[in-house]
Amino acid sequence: MNIFLLFIVILIGYLLGSISFSYLIAKKIKKVDIRHHGSGNAGATNTLRVLGVGPAITVLSLDIVKGIAAVWIGIFLAPDASGIFPAFAGLAAILGHNWPVYFGFRGGKGVATTIGVIATLVFFPALYAGIIAIISILLTRYVSLGSLLFALCTPIFAFLLLETYQIPAMYIILTIFVAVLSFWRHRENIQRLLNGTESKIGQKKEAS
Repeated sequence: MNIFLLFIVILIGYLLGSISFSYLIAKKIKKVDIRHHGSGNAGATNTLRVLGVGPAITVLSLDIVKGIAAVWIGIFLAPDASGIFPAFAGLAAILGHNWPVYFGFRGGKGVATTIGVIATLVFFPALYAGIIAIISILLTRYVSLGSLLFALCTPIFAFLLLETYQIPAMYIILTIFVAVLSFWRHRENIQRLLNGTESKIGQKKEAS
């Protein structure tokens, strides 16, 4: 394995992930730092709260795309059946979104970028987990709960479908790591969910 090339892939993934579309669009539209409004989170959910549906969909789409792009950069630069390069490129993009070098290492929670990364690497497990997540959001209006269910269910489905879709072990490891990271990033949301104080879609209070 070419360690130098792996470093380049990780660096590109991180720098790509560090592009905070929520921050940039909020600055463009309202001339505000979105991290000082709503929940203070630079992500699609807070963009919805602060700027509305259109900007939120734009942020969500762009954050997903940068996750997809990072993975494909890893695939193109180092085609490898083990999946190490695309997995690390995707992980770097998620870390970049969460701790962006361009914006003082204050980013979002990485949900949309995680969707882009995971869906590219393990499409069907991510699809099944995504269906569960969407249903939970429609029923409860808790975006954070849907995000947590997606993170939790993806590695479960990936393991169950390991042989069916010939999923590399590295991808399974990545989904587990990302799930742990997502739960840690959502630790305050989890506490609010347990306390019954988590905000729902349409509310102005702090949420995911």
